[in-house]
Amino acid sequence: MIKKILYKLDSLTALAQSKLSNKQFIFVSSVLVGILAALAVIVLKTFAHWVFTFATYVTSNTTIFKYGFIKGMLPVFGILLTVFVVKKFLGGTIEKGTSQILYAVAKKASIIPKKQMYAQIITSSLTVGMGGSAGLESPIVITGAAFGSNYAQRFKLGYKDRTLLIGCGVAAGIGAAFNAPIAGVLFAIEVLLVDVSISAFTPIMISAATGALVSKIVLDETILLTFKQQQTFDYHNIPYYVLLGLFTGLIAVYYSRNFQRVEHFFGRLRLKPYKKALIGSSILAILIFIFPTLFGEGYESIKTLSESDPGQLLDNTLFSSFRNNSWVLLIFVGLTMMFKVFATAITLGSGGNGGNFAPSLFLGSYVGFFFSKFLNLTGLTNLPISNFTLVGMAGILSGLFHAPLTAIFLIAEITGGYALMIPLMIVASISFAISKQFEKHSLDVKNLARKGNAFTSNKDSNILSNLDTNSIIQTDYLKISPNDTLDKLVDLISHSNQVIFGVVDVQNDLLGIVHFNDIREIIFNQYRVKYTLVKEIMKKPLDIIYPTDSMEVVMNKFENTKVSFLPVTKNGKYYGFISKAVVLEAYRKKLKSMIIE
Repeated sequence: MIKKILYKLDSLTALAQSKLSNKQFIFVSSVLVGILAALAVIVLKTFAHWVFTFATYVTSNTTIFKYGFIKGMLPVFGILLTVFVVKKFLGGTIEKGTSQILYAVAKKASIIPKKQMYAQIITSSLTVGMGGSAGLESPIVITGAAFGSNYAQRFKLGYKDRTLLIGCGVAAGIGAAFNAPIAGVLFAIEVLLVDVSISAFTPIMISAATGALVSKIVLDETILLTFKQQQTFDYHNIPYYVLLGLFTGLIAVYYSRNFQRVEHFFGRLRLKPYKKALIGSSILAILIFIFPTLFGEGYESIKTLSESDPGQLLDNTLFSSFRNNSWVLLIFVGLTMMFKVFATAITLGSGGNGGNFAPSLFLGSYVGFFFSKFLNLTGLTNLPISNFTLVGMAGILSGLFHAPLTAIFLIAEITGGYALMIPLMIVASISFAISKQFEKHSLDVKNLARKGNAFTSNKDSNILSNLDTNSIIQTDYLKISPNDTLDKLVDLISHSNQVIFGVVDVQNDLLGIVHFNDIREIIFNQYRVKYTLVKEIMKKPLDIIYPTDSMEVVMNKFENTKVSFLPVTKNGKYYGFISKAVVLEAYRKKLKSMIIE
């Protein structure tokens, strides 16, 4: 039945492609991609919510499983099942994090493997759905991007349209996950597709709106992260929002660095996948047993913090007898806040699948609550705790993902209005500035940066990173011996278009270079031309390029030397030349091909 429906839908889409213009077909496609991304959100969110409800019911209504025992054990099974699925059905590996979308757009012509349309849904539902301390948004975004890419491939669309539909899938995923279409559009453009023209906004907006609409119709509002209660904004609290921005920026740096350390630790462990998963999930189980709010995405505890009775967090924990003690609650929140990064890193590093989007919101709410509650308890001021809890989410999200606009509008949308717009802007911008000062790249881009594949809002760097140095090297340049006279050099110049020559010995070692400008003054002096040797007028190159150099390194060498040609050596031997003019032409063509219209 499902196959027949999909076949019919495919046929209708193909018919639409034949009848519509390309722009009209893209608009239709953005709707379909938005629906597909929303369906992925519905499956993931519903499963995760069902497991959380089950675990909470068992913990609350049984004696043997009290104090979060069941919550601690479920992630062990979830991570082990994830490793089993990856090993048996997904070829033994699965790519995690939204950075793979950046890499696919920049290096793989926006081709995302088909398996990502289902692999992320299955593995993240097992990991996060069964209590792994990570988020579902990153797998949702990757799934949406995979839908967009493979849809475009199915209907033989070009690179620009493939990339645009990837953006549509990403926007729809975020829009559906939070019922926040504006944040979906901004996330797609601010984080993933930095080179997008204004005209490309329309299909991305259509897709985001479609995803949010489908999610709103199908999903129960309690499953999504929404807030109804918030206090009015008081401009007298602006100095405290500035301090919160500084605090969230520093916490974002703390999270980013420790996440990388833990993930690298597990990456270096020479253990079999199941053993690594068992060790990691066991540590996670202990953390969740002590701090049950680390279970799953943690959105329920975020809602609790922003409400009038945050002491509910201590119910069914080892500290339940202190639920009415504000200082114990504050210490519990502070410790949970500091341990969240380790819980998430262990979840993902030991074999689970998920992302850092939800953990950033979780951490931000805890940071905002801790900051405001502490100041209130000291008697220094009386801050609106629910507002600081909400604004703190924007601070951490902005600091971790270097996406202040996404952070501002996401929190504005999920709170149902723009009453907190001013503090959101203050905290998100300050946190971003602090984080950027200490961390050049966002959390998801850091791994790419380490491998030399960082793609950021620096358009020049992005384009240069897409150019292959080897494809620009000109290896057919004529060369000359140091013991040849200028007679031979003049003959070579007269029978070629070259203005520069490499001077090499019999072993093809580069000894120097000769430019036409070096002999311009003596070329008409027959005596000097006949009796002057090349080695007498050759010069040492100001720099040398290697085939392994990135194009950004190549352009830096041109910039530093102020020359138009640089020689290339390979394995210590002369290999050819690179012309700055050729590089700039390649840059121009790549720039034209990458602008999404």
